[in-house]
Amino acid sequence: MSQYLDFVDLKYNPKKSDLIVLFRVEPARGISKKEAIGRVAAESSNGTWTTLSTLKPHIRKIRARAFKLNGNNVKIAYPLELFEQGNIPQLMSSIAGNIFGMKAVRNLRLEDIYFPKEYVKHFKGPQFGIKGIRKYMKIKNRPMIATVPKPKVGLTTKEHTKVILDSWTGGVDFAKDDENLTSQNFNKFEERVKQAAKARDKAEKITREKKDYFINISAETDEMIRRAEIVKNYNFKYVMADILTLGWSGIQ
Repeated sequence: MSQYLDFVDLKYNPKKSDLIVLFRVEPARGISKKEAIGRVAAESSNGTWTTLSTLKPHIRKIRARAFKLNGNNVKIAYPLELFEQGNIPQLMSSIAGNIFGMKAVRNLRLEDIYFPKEYVKHFKGPQFGIKGIRKYMKIKNRPMIATVPKPKVGLTTKEHTKVILDSWTGGVDFAKDDENLTSQNFNKFEERVKQAAKARDKAEKITREKKDYFINISAETDEMIRRAEIVKNYNFKYVMADILTLGWSGIQ
């Protein structure tokens, strides 16, 4: 237990460069609150369940520290050295990984994360932002409107693009695929993009407005890149990717 308490320091004053995570921790039966939060801080940084001969002072220096308690809520500060720049999977493996399988906690919830500027700067963020999208779409003030053709799956390519065309000519700016429509036999990806491009050109001629389409490219990574190239070749400016199934790496 003593090695876990080393990760609890209620006098610690976080640095500006620290990444701070708010957890809700409910200890398991027979485990004190301090030990439970110490285990969370240890297992999500550089601690472990046994005594180490390799734990040198410079390693101990970059340990996580639980520094603020409020009921079952605890804030834990992580030195930035613990994380690889620009790597969300590695971050999530640390602060949202095997700690959720620990027997020392009855319940554990990650509530919030504060990212220091030094970490955030390694992610580009939106390429153009809302101003850039408005400029491209030539929509200055009004809301931009999107719709998702329904049912989610089952419509043929022809039926699907007819719904999109009707939506565009009815005043909608963007069509969007549902998350489970990719390239099924009744609505193949490449044919859908091809027919949607024709529908877009027709809708733009009728309405004299820009129209675009969030096309679902979710698949194996190389296939996603191939599909994104197809979308680009037909002069659509957007794609849709399902982060829940692709994960952070696929999105990045």
